[in-house]
Amino acid sequence: MEETRPRWMRLPDRAARICAAGAAGAAILLVVADLAIGERLPGPGGPLPVSPQDVMGLAFPVFGALLVQRRPKLVIGWLLALGGLGAAASAASADLAALLVQSHPLAAPLGVFSHGVWNLTTYALGVLLPMLYPTGALLSKAWCWPGGFAAVVLAAEWVTPGTGVLPPLVTAALVLAFSSLVIRFRRAGDDERRQILWPLLAIACLSVPWIIGGSLWWITAITIPLIPAAITLAVLRYRLFGIDTLITRALVGAGMVTVFASAYVLAGTASSLFVAEVDRYFGLVVALGAGVFFHPMKRVLHRLADRALYGTRGDPISLAADLRRRLQQSDPVHGLLATLETIREGLAVTGAALDLDGARTQWGELPVVARRVDLVWHGEPVGTLLIGPPGRRRFPAAHDERVIAGLTPYIADAAHTMRLTTALRRSRERILTAREEERRRLRRDLHDGLGQTLSAMAMRITMARMSLSRSPETADTLLADLRCGMDAVSGDIRVLVHGLRPPALDDLGLAGAIKELGPGELVVDGDLTGLPAAVEVAAYRIAQEALTNIRRHAAATRSSISLSRGCDLVVEVRDDGRGLPADARPGVGLASMRERAAELGGTCEVRGSAEGTTVTARLPL
Repeated sequence: MEETRPRWMRLPDRAARICAAGAAGAAILLVVADLAIGERLPGPGGPLPVSPQDVMGLAFPVFGALLVQRRPKLVIGWLLALGGLGAAASAASADLAALLVQSHPLAAPLGVFSHGVWNLTTYALGVLLPMLYPTGALLSKAWCWPGGFAAVVLAAEWVTPGTGVLPPLVTAALVLAFSSLVIRFRRAGDDERRQILWPLLAIACLSVPWIIGGSLWWITAITIPLIPAAITLAVLRYRLFGIDTLITRALVGAGMVTVFASAYVLAGTASSLFVAEVDRYFGLVVALGAGVFFHPMKRVLHRLADRALYGTRGDPISLAADLRRRLQQSDPVHGLLATLETIREGLAVTGAALDLDGARTQWGELPVVARRVDLVWHGEPVGTLLIGPPGRRRFPAAHDERVIAGLTPYIADAAHTMRLTTALRRSRERILTAREEERRRLRRDLHDGLGQTLSAMAMRITMARMSLSRSPETADTLLADLRCGMDAVSGDIRVLVHGLRPPALDDLGLAGAIKELGPGELVVDGDLTGLPAAVEVAAYRIAQEALTNIRRHAAATRSSISLSRGCDLVVEVRDDGRGLPADARPGVGLASMRERAAELGGTCEVRGSAEGTTVTARLPL
């Protein structure tokens, strides 16, 4: 942050702190003297024993001295201290001039001095302070012209008081000075915008009783210290979060009060004009109506405040609606990218990413992960949302929690859809791979096994024909070998056919084929005829693998198989063996059973306990 100060102020830091403390002490003494003088002045006093100028003379120098103690090279603290000292001197000299009789020779010079010091205070706090705040430097050299114009106007107003043309010019000079603060706000970054917002909020609090005036004018004196306090706090602690949330709530509260107060006044006026005889009941109806419309009106005002602070791209409701529309019109991959783009724009961060089962999808830059949000879809974790550091935006994102809360359900839906899409693609890849591997195996078995055997059999037939007339014994031996070869071919073909689909399923049905697998109780619930071929093969293979595992690993004395047909076909295999070890790792057999069930959209669950192991497969029909 650039810091500037006048040449005469380039004192050692210690001397600067002493001077600022001296200015604050002198201002306090002047305020005390002004209070003593005010006690002797005739006329009614206000609700407070101090005037707004006295409060300025106390608050501004104290906070200015505090700021100089921490940042002696920053001109902002000096403006606060000297401006407050000028306010105290102006008030004390004005009251002293009023106390002295008009014929006293010091009355007129004191009045002129008070007016001139007040103009200097106006120039310091009303012109220089907004033009230099918060960096202590002008936006550019071109702003020297508005500063010079304000100085000339205030000097002319002091020399020729009472001129009707000069007060509007003074107001124009002040407005021009504050316009530099608006321009600085539009060009500034996040931290500097926070510094500007706090004093503006304090000025807004002061402006309300000042605009209302009348009996509420005295409240202005209470709100004056908020301005130097906000400036000091913003300069010393410039990373002030939550200012936009405070403004949002203030706007919503003010809007609610305005709307319902106006409605109540209108309703009261209408009741007195048209329904005066039921006026008490009409007030109750108005109160109930206000209660009914309280929450809808609050939501509307909250959304309008969000639009004013963050724009359409930062409004949580607009973001959610836009994201929902984009998800409905895009495929899962582009929908996932749309969610990340919406998060990046809504939170104004450098980038966002989604971690799904170890795979990362990213939008924008993610140099560091500023926040992690676990995504849950109907109680099931589906991934992690990674949010990058904040970038430039209109306001600091204190509303990020509402944006994240509003968009997280849609992001979880998109993540779940992406997981399903990925799982489906992988399943298709596995099926394609398995199919091609099976085709290659069949080709190899047919070529290397059956093909070679048939070629050898053809050669033996030829040799037997050639030997039949010369040597019947040799022909008989060749035909005997040919018979053995045909038996081997039949066995190979049987193995191939059995690998494609167990023949027992066609011969005995599902229940009979499972019964043939081995000893054990078989319970059938429902009609098993007419089952899809894929379901029959999957149920048979799962039961076969489960019984194989029982014989190899369970050390069981008995086993049972139950087949139940309802909306799904449920295959359950139980044994009374030793169950699954605590450190058991799923092998090829368990993975095969789960894959066969998953290929049909079903599930296969293996549970172990002290009473044995239970395999439950649920296959959709």
